[in-house]
Amino acid sequence: MANKRNRRIDKAFRITGLLATCFGVFVLIILLGSILIKGVTRLNFQFLSSLPSRFAAKAGILSALSGTLWIFGLTALFAIPVGIGAAVYLEEYGKKNKLGGFIEINISNLAGVPSIIYGLLGLGIFVHALKFGPVILAGALTLALLILPIIIVSTREALKAVPKTIREAAYGLGATKWQVIRTQVLPASAGGILTGMILALARAIGETAPLIVVGALAYVPFVPKSPFDNFSVLPMQIFNWVSRPQKEFTVNAAAAIIVLLVITFILNGFAVFLRNKWQQKVKW
Repeated sequence: MANKRNRRIDKAFRITGLLATCFGVFVLIILLGSILIKGVTRLNFQFLSSLPSRFAAKAGILSALSGTLWIFGLTALFAIPVGIGAAVYLEEYGKKNKLGGFIEINISNLAGVPSIIYGLLGLGIFVHALKFGPVILAGALTLALLILPIIIVSTREALKAVPKTIREAAYGLGATKWQVIRTQVLPASAGGILTGMILALARAIGETAPLIVVGALAYVPFVPKSPFDNFSVLPMQIFNWVSRPQKEFTVNAAAAIIVLLVITFILNGFAVFLRNKWQQKVKW
């Protein structure tokens, strides 16, 4: 009797999951279809290479795209070394005591903190306390703080996946702890680490709230040339155009959304490719 009831429950869960998946795919297709229909005709070299303008036909995303690339590069530069270093220390060197447990819990909790809180933190520290102002550097440091817990958690999980037998074999050959980490553990976990990094950076590219708080501008009529320039990013440019009453700016926003989606899909696809390649290469 109990087995029969469990089978009914399992069947109900499977049907519910299938219906939810189909509904989600249906909504996604409608959303992407409407965006493509509106924006694909606007995508051309002039749109990608032009500065913002009051006239929709002349407006482009060059300054916002440049700001996005600046933010992406600097965020990766700041977050990746610190995140990997912290993960290696916590997993390989950190002591398993109350302090270590407290740090681990807080890092996991920080990964779920709303992004606007990081924006307020960046505003207080980088914009006002350190007097950087609303520039690219302040935005990149804020997003680095945002994705740092994600990189630490994903890197630690990749390190944990490396079997202890590999470490013990290296120790048996006389290798030091750092030699074991550098020559065995890190190469074996590289696929998982890279996947976590790319997914974290893909999230950073789509963030808007922290950059609004830090001071990203909705209209930047120039291409930023240094980390101390004012900036805009694609999500901000899209928000600016969507808020305009003219229908032509809505078409521009749809085209900019397509560009942002392409960048995000490329990063996520690359992460999936690395994960699959790593799983095929490393078989314990």
